[in-house]
Amino acid sequence: MSKLVSDSHADGDELAKLHSACRDWGFFQVINHGVANTMMMKMNADIQEFFNQSLHEKMATLDQYSTELEKLTSSLLSSMARNLGLEPGKLLSLFKEGMQGMRMNYYPPCKQATKVIGLAPHSDATGLTLLAQVNEVQGLQIKRDGKWIPIDPIPGAFIVNVGDIIEIMSNGEYKSIEHRAVVNPEKERLSIATFHSPNFSATIGPLSNLLTKDKKGQAPNYKSISHEDYLKLGAKIKLDGKGKGLIHQMKIQPEALNGEK
Repeated sequence: MSKLVSDSHADGDELAKLHSACRDWGFFQVINHGVANTMMMKMNADIQEFFNQSLHEKMATLDQYSTELEKLTSSLLSSMARNLGLEPGKLLSLFKEGMQGMRMNYYPPCKQATKVIGLAPHSDATGLTLLAQVNEVQGLQIKRDGKWIPIDPIPGAFIVNVGDIIEIMSNGEYKSIEHRAVVNPEKERLSIATFHSPNFSATIGPLSNLLTKDKKGQAPNYKSISHEDYLKLGAKIKLDGKGKGLIHQMKIQPEALNGEK
C-alpha cells in the first residue's frame, strides 16, 4: 500500500500487481497498509474475549478499527479505478457513505474436521472484503481451476477479496471468487471479516465509462438494478455451497442480447 499511495509516477509496478491480482485471482494480501500494528494486536486480543463482551463493549472496540479499514478500502478502490482506466474518484464516489459490515468468525475445533465445513463455498455479494486473521490457524481456501487452494496468511496483512459488486461494476474485468472456510481438528480459528458496499443510492451494474471507453463500445455482461433490488435479490440467494448464485442471477445471457427469450 505504501507504494500504491506514493508518487503516482513511481507505482506502476505495484499497480500492475494489483490489476493482475484482481483480474486473475480475485484475492490478494496487502501489507504496509498503514493500520497500526498496535491497533491490530489489540483488536486481535479483544476478539479473543469478544463473544463474552456486552454489546456496548463490542461497539467501543470496533469504532476506530472500522474507520481505519474504511480509509484503506478507499485507497484500494482508487487504485483499482486507475487500473480500469477510470478516474480515481469514480469508484470512491459510489462507495462514499456506503455500507460497512463486520463479522467476527469463530470456528471451534472438530475431531472429525474432514466431515464438516466451517463456511460453505460462496462469493461475497458486497464490493470489497478485508479479512484479518486473528490467530495463526489456517482455514481459508479459494477455488481456482476446480481446486481448493489454502491461503497462508502473512502476519500483519489483510487478506482482500473482490466481491460480486466489483465484478459487476467492472463488467467482469475483475472477478469475485469462490472461497470457503474449513475447520481444524485440534485448534480454534478466529478471523474478522469487514465488508464494504456502495452507498444505497448507487446503481449496481457495469459502469457506463467502461462500456464506452472505446469507439465501438463494450456490451454489458450484467444487468443494472437499484441497490435496493440488488439487496432483495441477494436475500433470496441461499448460502448452499453452489457457488456464485447472485452473479448468475445478474449476468445477461447471450440469448438475451440477441433479443431471444
